Amino acid sequence: MHQMSVRSIVKHFADLKVLDEFDLDVAKGEFVALLGPSGCGKSTLLRIIAGLETPDSGEIHIAGRSVTALAPEHRNIALMFQSYALLPHMSAIENVRFPLRMRGQLSRADQLRKAREAMSLVQLGHLAERYPRQLSGGQQQRVALARSIVGEPDLLLLDEPLSNLDARLREEMQIELKRLHENLGLTTIFVTHDQNEALGLANRITLMNRGSIEQQGTPEEIYRRPRTVFAADFLGGANIFELEVSESDGVWSGSFPDGSRVDLAVSSDLEPGKCQFMLRKEAVTFDPEQSMSTITGTIQTQNYLGGQTRSLIRAGGIEIIAVTDSDKTETDRIETQIGWRPDELIPLQNV
Repeated sequence: MHQMSVRSIVKHFADLKVLDEFDLDVAKGEFVALLGPSGCGKSTLLRIIAGLETPDSGEIHIAGRSVTALAPEHRNIALMFQSYALLPHMSAIENVRFPLRMRGQLSRADQLRKAREAMSLVQLGHLAERYPRQLSGGQQQRVALARSIVGEPDLLLLDEPLSNLDARLREEMQIELKRLHENLGLTTIFVTHDQNEALGLANRITLMNRGSIEQQGTPEEIYRRPRTVFAADFLGGANIFELEVSESDGVWSGSFPDGSRVDLAVSSDLEPGKCQFMLRKEAVTFDPEQSMSTITGTIQTQNYLGGQTRSLIRAGGIEIIAVTDSDKTETDRIETQIGWRPDELIPLQNV
């Protein structure tokens, strides 16, 4: 059974249609990332699920019941925003306890017990009596997370909760969120515009574009096999270029602008004529095997990134970027051969 379903959600702001007949199902225990650029509708969808926005039309079901007309406090959800929204006059433990106080369904002792358990889950039990001003940004974020899970919600909604953290704290909180999800199995919907966060955290990614779903799949599926130019570009900024596709005796090949040709993997998406292709930067190698597609090029510039090096190569009349291990990179300004497995060159739909 789906833990959450939205059906045919439409939302306008004035004359702008933000969500267009949007459907989404989330299974119990799933961690789904809503990924997309600013303005694609992902935060609006989350607010509609939470009850903070009203759809123009459509239905929302959570844990088997319709919540379309219910106020947020009656949906048994937890919503965590970019801002921590901690109450400054309350200690950390009282901030975590606050949602239970508002419900008034447990004794004070039980509320404190559950709050302490939630603080322990985010590894902050030793700081329970501190006030928000006495906590670091990362610690405040953990308190906000404990407050979100203390009531055992049917659905946890996270609206870009890591965007205010620096790179190191963001990485720590990604690990914390992943660990909590694995331990608790909370059904979670996570809004982000950061593809690395989506790839690292989610069981399933829903890539949004202009109020609709562009593509859905596991992180590996959506990264390795994007269907459209938008998906390929948004998820990793891949090399995207056009080839002239032709077939002879069952063998498919693609011609670069300067006439260089490479073999193509047999695919049902191939047809003769011009076609856009994606090639991931890390799929390109300077030491191609005999079975690989190869092309000669000249390295234009290189950027050292520590364990990896990013190289800009002029090949086939276009520019191709390769990201390789730093100890497997050629010197710049030399002519070299690059290659990739034929199935790494993915045909794309122009939609």
